[in-house]
Order: sequence, then C-alpha cells, then structure tokens
Amino acid sequence: MPSVKRVGHLVINVRDQEASTKFYTEVLGFEISLNREGFGTFLTCGKIHHDLALFQAAPDAAPVTPGGLGLNHMALQVEDFDTLTEFYHRLNDHGIELRTTDHSMTKSIYISDPDGNGIELFCNSQEDAADGLAVMKSPGRKNQELVFS
Repeated sequence: MPSVKRVGHLVINVRDQEASTKFYTEVLGFEISLNREGFGTFLTCGKIHHDLALFQAAPDAAPVTPGGLGLNHMALQVEDFDTLTEFYHRLNDHGIELRTTDHSMTKSIYISDPDGNGIELFCNSQEDAADGLAVMKSPGRKNQELVFS
C-alpha cells in the first residue's frame, strides 16, 4: 500500500487576511513568499516555497468554535528549548493568552491565532526520534505544566 511521505503544508481560511498575515509574520516569524490581496498569503519558514497559506474566507463564513469539527491545532516545531523560551517571552510581550505543557517527549506552548485556530509551538525533548516515540508509548506518562523562567 502506498504511504504519505510527510505533511507538505497547511492552508487555513481566515476572516481578515491582512490581520492574520500580520500575526503569523510579526508574532510567529513566518516570511511571506507570495501575497495575493483578497485571495491568500503564502508563508514560509524560509526553506521551501510555502509551509502555511492563509486564504481569505467568505464574508459569511462560520467562526471557529473550540471543540468543533475541523482543525484542533497545528503544531509548529522550533529548534530547541531556548527558542521556545524566546517565543514564551515574545508571546507575553504581545499580550497573547497561552498555556504550557511538558508532554515528556515535547515541551509545548499553546495559543490561538486571530480567528481562534489552535497553534502549538513545540520543541522535542529527545534528540533521537526513536527515544521520543518510546517516551510517548511509556505507560504512566503524564503531561505537566511547563514552567519558564
């Protein structure tokens, strides 16, 4: 049976393309690879053509509802815990509501974008993917609050 190689990119519909573009570039550090006013903004982490696209939703589009059908959250990996700590302080400086979790195999910050789409910023806690998988599968593993200094 054929299998998927990886998730290539994510496209989300947004109520205000300009405001969402500003959030994803100024707060999260994405770069614009292509912007088509009134249609969509294609964003990159700097290595490929686009990692995320923001498409302008119809004016009568239903709002995002927490716990509703559809996207729960997207996970955006950062390089390491130092970078995650920088994001923690940056998000606080922007007054963005957040929660933190130490999942044992990852350390995470959870936020919402201007439309309420969930975002997880995370770094791996183990260098080897197999070690992280073993931690994920370990019985008794419990999430804890992640505390930053």
